[in-house]
Amino acid sequence: QVHLVESGGGLVQAGGSLKLACAASGRTVDVYVLGWFRQAPGKEREFVATINWSSGNTLYTDSGKGRFTISRDYAKNTVYLQMNTLKPEDTAVYYCAARIRPGPFQHFSDYDHWGQGTQVTVSS
Repeated sequence: QVHLVESGGGLVQAGGSLKLACAASGRTVDVYVLGWFRQAPGKEREFVATINWSSGNTLYTDSGKGRFTISRDYAKNTVYLQMNTLKPEDTAVYYCAARIRPGPFQHFSDYDHWGQGTQVTVSS
């Protein structure tokens, strides 16, 4: 079992920045990738970014490229999402998720464990 806890959400003006953190505990040795997803009211949960836990390779959704950076601190079992130049359309609950086995990792159904989410609100 992998337990995930997100932090760092909040209210920010358009153009501002936020850094989210996801602390992982439990059987983190089994983790293949850790990803960030977001879900706005009335919309499906969508992929934001993912990082391979061992190699550090990353992948971003098109809307996040150049604005978002995913990183990991292996010693702290923590993954971060640095979000810059935020837009009102980035407003959503952001979730951290872990996939255990190698395989696809761009859809929410690909992931095995989820955090409780953290609200990000970007005002115009």
